[in-house]
Amino acid sequence: MTAIRKAFLAGALSLLSTSVLAAAGDKVEVFSTSGCGCCLGWVQHLEDAGFEVTNENLAMADLYAKKMDAGLKQDQTSCHTGFVDGYVLEGHVPAREVTRLLAERPEAIGLTVPGMPAGSPGMGESDEPYDVLLVLKDGSTEVFASYPEEKGIRAQ
Repeated sequence: MTAIRKAFLAGALSLLSTSVLAAAGDKVEVFSTSGCGCCLGWVQHLEDAGFEVTNENLAMADLYAKKMDAGLKQDQTSCHTGFVDGYVLEGHVPAREVTRLLAERPEAIGLTVPGMPAGSPGMGESDEPYDVLLVLKDGSTEVFASYPEEKGIRAQ
């Protein structure tokens, strides 16, 4: 089997496993401001992975209050906020990491991709590196996954 075929099969299996796990009925409640195209792109990314997503538009002050009430710090925020099964999802978190979070169930507030990095779900194509951070209950963070992945190595 060629290296290209192996890489294709590994990617297809990864996407399939994400979709199958999310298709179990995980519901994500998203809050954003109206007219944000990248927020809609992230919602579509989650839906494509099998999540059931609702999206409510809020005034910026109300959205910011939701972020702070969830336990996020200002430097951990992005343009939209989601909630799934007791966890917060801030910003352009890849669906695969949401699925991993729900499978591993760490003692944490949730996941964040601070800012709006190019190449993250909803932000278009790019090889710009970014981290998905696990927000711990004390407000500190640790790297949950890094993108883009090295060839053949799953984000850790």
